[in-house]
Amino acid sequence: MLSYVAGWFGWVGECFLCQRPSNKGLNNINTISPVCLDSNKIGSETVIVKSGRRICGAGGALADTPLNQDKTYFEIKVQASGIWGVGVASRDVCLDKPPLGSCTNSWLLRHDGTCWHANEPMSTLSIVPSEGDIIGVTFDHVQLQFYVNGKLADGCVASNLHTLVYPCFYVDDGAIIDVNFEKFYYEPPQGYSCIMKEQDML
Repeated sequence: MLSYVAGWFGWVGECFLCQRPSNKGLNNINTISPVCLDSNKIGSETVIVKSGRRICGAGGALADTPLNQDKTYFEIKVQASGIWGVGVASRDVCLDKPPLGSCTNSWLLRHDGTCWHANEPMSTLSIVPSEGDIIGVTFDHVQLQFYVNGKLADGCVASNLHTLVYPCFYVDDGAIIDVNFEKFYYEPPQGYSCIMKEQDML
């Protein structure tokens, strides 16, 4: 009887030991956090809430994941009107003084429908966004394009970018925007997908 009990406990122990590698693998998968705003790359007066999905206050913020894929898509929702912007920028962009788009390492759509880079308006969208609108952004390292409520708004601000960029956002004057990196309001255009972290791309 004792030998049977010992054998039974030995089998149970082996079972748990066999499960440990699998559990460890599952834990590694679960620890891949979703893309969100980077709390370490925000302006001095920028406020990030809703688990890194809402930006308010006065200043800018970058996403925590660069745009490494060939074709990426993300969205914002304008929750409250004011001064705001969305686009892409390199890691070293200054996020303290909105509006952004005044330096050579940022390409931004501003709240009035103008697209800015290097302190110059590059183009104006055919559709001017307003409070409650969903702004979609596509980026393929050749063009940066914007969609308003699922419709392409003519006007391209960037072409042939040869630098690593991140999704970039800013607010001021009471504006509030929610960022959306998955579970989109509108289907991404054909060939585009959500931003993936490096672990997901392996």
